[in-house]
Amino acid sequence: MIIDIPEGKDPIGFVWGEMVPGIGVAAAAFSLSVYEHSTLGLREFEAARLRIAQINGCLFCQDWRTERDGQKVEAEFADAVTHWRDTDRFDERTRLAAEYAERYATDHHGLDDEFWARMFAQYTQAEVVELSMSIGSWLAFGRLNRVLGLDTVCVLPGH
Repeated sequence: MIIDIPEGKDPIGFVWGEMVPGIGVAAAAFSLSVYEHSTLGLREFEAARLRIAQINGCLFCQDWRTERDGQKVEAEFADAVTHWRDTDRFDERTRLAAEYAERYATDHHGLDDEFWARMFAQYTQAEVVELSMSIGSWLAFGRLNRVLGLDTVCVLPGH
């Protein structure tokens, strides 16, 4: 970790809450809202989230599995996300979620008409906006945690 944390302080709470309270608290609320208010299916949500975690290299994010109504994706899901192009574990929406996450993070200028035609054949406009906001949250905050070394001590509040 490259940030000095006072002895006895929780690293996540300190960095996200105390160091920059005007920004960190709002960022944490946005980050949590992605989990609390998502209307996306669990598999497409996790495919996009895990692809960003893999790209960011965030250790905590790669280990985390979102739970909804007592359900989580299967143990082999993360490996399938790595191989989203050719896995037989994904339906078209899940595959597109992983593809969109990867391209959003690494080639957003390359999102062309062909891609959007495929995307809008599977997702509504509202779902695309929701997925985009979620991906943006994971990209920004997972990368922040990784760059600052917080990913080795990260625990989401309330979990």
